[in-house]
Amino acid sequence: MLSIGCALAGRPGARLAAVLGIRVAKDTLLHLLRTMPDRHEGRVRVLGVDDFALRKGDSYATVLVDVEARQPVDVLPGRDAEPLAAWLAGHPEVETICRDRAGAYAEGARSGAPQAIQVADGWHLWRNLAEAVKKTVGSHQACIRSVFVTTAATEPGTAVGTTEPLNPPDGTHDCLGRPRRLVARTRERFAAVQERLAEGKSLRAIARELRLDHSTVRRFARAGSIDELLTRAVNRQSILDAYKPYLHQRWSDGCHDIPRLHRELRDLGFPGDIQTVRRYLRPSKERGFPLAPRAAPRPRRVVRWNMTDPDVLPAGDAQELKEVRAACLHLDAAARHVRDFAAMLQERRGDLLPDWMDRVLADDLLALHSLVTGLRRDQDAVVVGLSSSWSSGQVEGQVTRIKLIKRKGYGRASLDLLRKRILLVS
Repeated sequence: MLSIGCALAGRPGARLAAVLGIRVAKDTLLHLLRTMPDRHEGRVRVLGVDDFALRKGDSYATVLVDVEARQPVDVLPGRDAEPLAAWLAGHPEVETICRDRAGAYAEGARSGAPQAIQVADGWHLWRNLAEAVKKTVGSHQACIRSVFVTTAATEPGTAVGTTEPLNPPDGTHDCLGRPRRLVARTRERFAAVQERLAEGKSLRAIARELRLDHSTVRRFARAGSIDELLTRAVNRQSILDAYKPYLHQRWSDGCHDIPRLHRELRDLGFPGDIQTVRRYLRPSKERGFPLAPRAAPRPRRVVRWNMTDPDVLPAGDAQELKEVRAACLHLDAAARHVRDFAAMLQERRGDLLPDWMDRVLADDLLALHSLVTGLRRDQDAVVVGLSSSWSSGQVEGQVTRIKLIKRKGYGRASLDLLRKRILLVS
């Protein structure tokens, strides 16, 4: 009976019990589950801490994991410093605390277990670096696009009687060369927000004046440049993207019959209608078409190239990354810093972190400067995280298991029942 209650809780457990010939009410199963004693914790030497969502964006809880025993030892309400500090005060045997870089957990660990060594998880550090690189790539998207521009004056495929090539829409203009409304609106809002920030107005006041959401104003205020904001707008994927090289080649070969080209694309698996092809090819009637121009990579791809080990990066991607780095000194510097940080992480050389941060600050990379500021606030834990073999990997696995348990409850279980199932279900 107790096993059924632990595995399925209320109504699903009662249904399974009925199939097995046991008559029991769902409330009885829940009562039995709530009265079961917790497993004996024992002494916890290495503790892992992480949060999980009870209701995403609304309420959260904290799971504490014995990293050595590979099992959860408690579940705390919320994700604040006070509950963690109180729990740690009752467990003075804790020697090491593995956590992400949340400030609340850092404060709770300092208050409740000043004797413990805090370890900032390496995966979270790598993720923080990737987010900073993403912002850097976004703010230099114009440099990336310039690498992949082709000039029709030296390329075959230019229309007869004209020397002006058709540059396929770069995301800031539509297929007729007109500025896109989304891009124009983004530029206007960015200028308006920056102007009011220069006047000393608060984000809340700017949001009221411009009638924008506070999060939108905050995003515009934190952006280092307009290119960073336009990255998503100008890099939206099109269902035609994968077929553009073939389309360009056929047009350059002299096939200007759009219905025929559409039929050929459909044979290759293109799911769109003829109007998609017609809109894309419309400017070529007057201005010509360059031969198979290369599409600029999306920022996400450039970030992935930077965050991938060069030894396993495909040759084509490695060559394009080399071209991007050669075209932009800032992106080249960011790539160097990523390589150096990866070496520290792999070789467990946290002692090299101060020199790495000084080198980052010597370059004009605002997003990475912000990362360094955060690392310095948590420098001791970061140095240990880069040097130690302890990590939050076991904690992340427990969080994944908790998500499965939570979904089995269909969102109806209160925290006390969920806590019991987390601690008792193996």
